[in-house]
Amino acid sequence: MTSGPRAVEIWWARLRDARPELAADLDAAERGRLAAYTRDEDKARFLLGAAVIRRVLGRDLEVPPAEVRLDRTCPDCGRPHWKVATDGMQLSVSHSGDLVAVAFHPRAAVGVDVELVDPTIDADSLAAVSLSEVEADQLAEVDPAERARAFTQYWTRKEAVVKATGDGVRADLRKVIVSAPDQPAALLEWPGYDGPVRLVDLPAGQDYAAALAVLSDETPDVRSIDAGPLLSSGSAPRR
Repeated sequence: MTSGPRAVEIWWARLRDARPELAADLDAAERGRLAAYTRDEDKARFLLGAAVIRRVLGRDLEVPPAEVRLDRTCPDCGRPHWKVATDGMQLSVSHSGDLVAVAFHPRAAVGVDVELVDPTIDADSLAAVSLSEVEADQLAEVDPAERARAFTQYWTRKEAVVKATGDGVRADLRKVIVSAPDQPAALLEWPGYDGPVRLVDLPAGQDYAAALAVLSDETPDVRSIDAGPLLSSGSAPRR
């Protein structure tokens, strides 16, 4: 990453980028988690997320990926399955369908979320447990053919915010109120939270919705990077 103010870097990987050799980049706890997954797709997503983090940071620190020190300790149970953290860099990981996204920024906390849009979901039922009344009313006005995508946009925006703050699954998403899908992404209201948040939608292809939240007063400069070359050769392209 360049010196001075930095963009938020979003490194994108696809399932086809997964290789068994990438497991050598992981530490013992990560290899244990990898082995615990039963579905090949889930193994690949976890492997890719961990490998991208370790290879990007390893390049910056000039150390082998396996020597990068990461902390995934859950504050509730002490097990290594929480939001990944490391000294000197803010991180967030998300995966869905064929995509894996990893966000990096050296100072501001970040949260990234990507979701495959499933046109068969019951968006109205999901809205009842994850949207505020105002958001649910807005969703009800969306054409039924577009409602699954609209709901998924709401979801990714909310998830990005609670990932950035560290609240994660403990947050009541009905209280995290974001702008309507046809409006620029923004956090409108969250009772009990008054810190800075900047929220942007990310281009992820027509089958996906994705969003990035940054705990900052400034709108983030976002740089998207294909992680394929990094994962295939072990060396990141120059930034």
